[in-house]
Amino acid sequence: MSTEVRTEVTDGVAVLTVSNPARRNALNLELSGKLVEAVDAAVADAAVGAIVITGEAPAFCAGGDLAELAQADPDTLKRVYSGFLAIAACPLPTLAAVNGAAVGAGINLALACDVRLAGPTAKFDVRFMQLGLHPGGGYTWMADRVLGAQGAAAMTLFCDVLDADEAQRVGLVWRTYDSDEALIEGARELAGRAAAAPRALIEQTKATMRVTSRLDTQADATDIEIRAQAQSVHSEAFRERVAALQAKISKR
Repeated sequence: MSTEVRTEVTDGVAVLTVSNPARRNALNLELSGKLVEAVDAAVADAAVGAIVITGEAPAFCAGGDLAELAQADPDTLKRVYSGFLAIAACPLPTLAAVNGAAVGAGINLALACDVRLAGPTAKFDVRFMQLGLHPGGGYTWMADRVLGAQGAAAMTLFCDVLDADEAQRVGLVWRTYDSDEALIEGARELAGRAAAAPRALIEQTKATMRVTSRLDTQADATDIEIRAQAQSVHSEAFRERVAALQAKISKR
């Protein structure tokens, strides 16, 4: 069975499917490298405005390849991390369509995305403690940001495993779906809304959100947003969209 990342672009949305079926899509060095290449190619494609990450059914990602991890040094670990770190650093909006088990590094892959959606068989199992393995790849930082201190501790230290509904209840997942087909359709639809925005604008807005999330006051965030908003007000995209909206309103 081949190890690959398949890319399908439709209406500005690139769906990247990680596929290592023999290992339930475990992120080995080969697959991580191919994921980096797929993300880079999607970002380089001017027709792409948003990215969806999913797994070859029936799993999302079973974690890191344990055989490789057993022999890993720090440099090798960074290469294992490279796939989900490419997602985390992506300037475009990213969305995880979790269609099965997300285990260990598979949770890193989901957490690296801006938004997570879950299908009926989604399962979130950190599993580092059971394996005697310290978390890596920035997991503890991502988990705390998404789940808060208690949620991160519950999943990491106390090994709480969440299904789709529980993941949505604690804020790990934004929305759930009752079939994998509906999951992918919903992911495409949601990502399509981002892809429909001017690409430069949505990239700048995502970058702004990253900066303002680290600030202490609304006043500091306002200062940053003023400059970016003033720039967008004078953009051709803004003028065209406002004119189209005004023309639509005048016809009512």
